[in-house]
Amino acid sequence: MKRQKRDRFQRAYVHGYKAGISGRSRDDCPSQDVNLREYWMSGWREGRGDQWAGMTGVSGIHKNPMVM
Repeated sequence: MKRQKRDRFQRAYVHGYKAGISGRSRDDCPSQDVNLREYWMSGWREGRGDQWAGMTGVSGIHKNPMVM
């Protein structure tokens, strides 16, 4: 059975979230495509906010279960 490919935008969001939660700069966005960059930045902003709120490590697992 073939595995279904994930949505590019969902992947961009998740990668942005991971970058934000780990404290990386928003300039690290790998995509030049405007739509993908928008999703990446949305994930980055939410990840950064969670980092500032102290939801890193075990305390942040419940926040976004798709990011692991």
